[in-house]
Amino acid sequence: MLEHADHDTEDAAPIDMLEAYYAAHGWDHERHEDEVIATVKGSWTTYELRALWREDDSVLQFLAFPDIKVTDDRRAGVYEALALVNEQLWVGHFELWSSSGILLYRHAAMIDGGDDGTISLAAAELLVESAIEECERFYPVFQFVLWGGKSAKEALAAALIETQGEA
Repeated sequence: MLEHADHDTEDAAPIDMLEAYYAAHGWDHERHEDEVIATVKGSWTTYELRALWREDDSVLQFLAFPDIKVTDDRRAGVYEALALVNEQLWVGHFELWSSSGILLYRHAAMIDGGDDGTISLAAAELLVESAIEECERFYPVFQFVLWGGKSAKEALAAALIETQGEA
């Protein structure tokens, strides 16, 4: 877990905690009132991470954009891949925005902080790291469907092959 002096043992407002987490990692980020946006380099692509806090509902919406845009002619295959991928997830889901063709990972977290609405460093880390891990894990599935000419089932099978041994 990331050790950050200001937030190691204290909880903080969700956007404040995520901003501190991004800063401690040295990730480019910007803050706009109840939203914080960061950019992080993964092994497949650069991800845009967005967190939006809805204080009225005590909900933290977390979005990860894996820089995939789907053209109209490829949507059917990607929708099938989305259904198969989402069956594999315990938390969060992938979706395709119909108006723009942008693929993203989304997770909403209910923050039970009483009147103060805070989260811990561990919770912030789990939210961010699990989103990045799922994007990294399933990025190849969408690429196989979009560019590799594979069916959704073939793409999922190819992407989830467990490697054994070391090269």
